[in-house]
Amino acid sequence: MNLETQLQPRHRRAFTLVEMLVVIAIMSVLMTAGAIGLGNLGGKGVTSGVATAEALFAEARATAVGRSLRSCVLVAKTLNNAPADDLRRILVATEEVDATTGQAKDPTGISPSWELSSRGALLPDQTFFSAKLSNKTGNEKGSSVSIDTIQSTKIKGVKSSYEGEYYIYVFNSQGLAADPLGARGFEGGSSFVIGSGARAASKSSKDAPPKVTASGKKDFGGFIVWKNGLTSVFRNPDQTGSAFNSLKVGSEF
Repeated sequence: MNLETQLQPRHRRAFTLVEMLVVIAIMSVLMTAGAIGLGNLGGKGVTSGVATAEALFAEARATAVGRSLRSCVLVAKTLNNAPADDLRRILVATEEVDATTGQAKDPTGISPSWELSSRGALLPDQTFFSAKLSNKTGNEKGSSVSIDTIQSTKIKGVKSSYEGEYYIYVFNSQGLAADPLGARGFEGGSSFVIGSGARAASKSSKDAPPKVTASGKKDFGGFIVWKNGLTSVFRNPDQTGSAFNSLKVGSEF
């Protein structure tokens, strides 16, 4: 190697702004989770599941801000070819962009097409998302409504194994919580709740929803997704709402 070659500058790949925002957001969530004592939420599966899910929500929000695109968190409702992952598989996606301009294909559309932006994660065994306990403040009077759903045909990059229907939580391009259907005067305040239970893994969640077990009666947890896109973890299962108090061993959630 001659002197001229040695003096030439070396080009090194630097982290992008989006990558840095995602890492900072995930670290912040994990540190906060430890500080407030997630152990109070219930068993190890729920504790781990809440931390994992909150990190994915932070990733989606950071991606939305970093790329100025709408993003979303997707929770498997009923998967055609992988029923064991129903209510357990969580993905992150951004609205589809034009390959030429790099801008959103349909920036004003109320129901855009999405494309996966991360591999997502799977909730721990015997830990499931609860659509019954999760909801959002979604109309002008502020009453709670169910979490919206979307078909995988509107999500680019989903493997055939994971095709089906998903629950969807959306962030706008500023990282604020948004209504994916855009027409209900969304006020924010969505809740994300998971619980420990049992279900027949060979059947879809529609035919075999998770049920409360004796050991998992108080094993529920989750967080609120505020209008500003930030999250707050429940300190007690009772904070998941009045529906929680009516759950008994054998109840579907």
